[in-house]
Amino acid sequence: MKPWMLPAALFSLLSATVAATPAAITQAQLPPGFQLTLYVDGVANARQMAWGDDGSLYVGSRREGKIYRVVDRDQDGHPETVTVLAQDLNMPSGLASRDGALYVAAVNQILKFDLSQPKAPAQVVYDDLPSDSHHGWKFIRFGADGRLIVPVGAPCNVCEQPLPYASIYAIDLASGERELLAQGVRNSVGFDQHPVSGALYFSDNGADMMGDDLPADEINRIDHNGSHFGYPYWHGGAVADNNHPLPAALKGKLVDPIAKLPAHVAPLGVEFYRGQQFPPPWQGALLIAEHGSWNRSSKVGYRISALTFDGRGNSGYRVLVDGWLDGETPLARPVAFLPHRDGSLLISDDYKGRIYRLSYHPGQSGKRKP
Repeated sequence: MKPWMLPAALFSLLSATVAATPAAITQAQLPPGFQLTLYVDGVANARQMAWGDDGSLYVGSRREGKIYRVVDRDQDGHPETVTVLAQDLNMPSGLASRDGALYVAAVNQILKFDLSQPKAPAQVVYDDLPSDSHHGWKFIRFGADGRLIVPVGAPCNVCEQPLPYASIYAIDLASGERELLAQGVRNSVGFDQHPVSGALYFSDNGADMMGDDLPADEINRIDHNGSHFGYPYWHGGAVADNNHPLPAALKGKLVDPIAKLPAHVAPLGVEFYRGQQFPPPWQGALLIAEHGSWNRSSKVGYRISALTFDGRGNSGYRVLVDGWLDGETPLARPVAFLPHRDGSLLISDDYKGRIYRLSYHPGQSGKRKP
């Protein structure tokens, strides 16, 4: 039956449904069997996500200064409500939940919300962090030892500043003590511990204004706490900085990336896939949210890529979700991941204020590049 042969009411309904489906879904390019759906809309500038003990989804918003609460009571993939837990916060990009509480990174402070008392004011549990807004927003995550892992970005594009800038720390919130995990890290907005080894893998955004193809963005691994990863002296494991000569004390001590990504793809969230739903080679892969370039003559990134590992630990770089650039127009800018209990994966998009759900269904064709 041709569209013009359908009853008018049915044709209007179908047309509205197609029109309401985001282009980020209709134009997504996926491997066979994968499906991308809209989980929730209307979460402005959605950044890091966390599950509450009650099953609610909490979402940070850097620009809006809000924490959103998304309720999907029957977990059917169709949330019923989106409300605001807190507002007027200082770029609350990063969230982490633990023992019935939600922890929020608000630039120079770590706040704690008791989710059993949603109207109670937040408690400041740590405030010994710089207040710079430039690279001041944070991704946070509790480590396996119970300490909160917190990055401190460089307050500039390229400059030499003392610690705690350009670093990643593990903070014991009870005692306030912190340990330096990595230094020479320009701006990490995503990290995860390897499910077996426990090693911390993190993304790092390379310097701007060095041209279209320099320097490489980075995925790094911490093998020894306190290691130096090069910034501002050595960019992308390949480019010396003429304005910041390497100090003699650091010669031979810098750690190069385990993976060099294309320049300016802007890797943010990284997540080891621990679920059982995705097939090989995505089992155990390190998924990467490539937020996308802003200072390049033609845009790159705007996709989900991954490091996949063979039995000997060697990694390969491949793309999982593509098609989020329509010419030079972004359709989505992925930020962070959150595993769903059924093995699917939530992906936040701060460009359109949405959260997508990536799942795998054997037998579906997916959509590949032509």
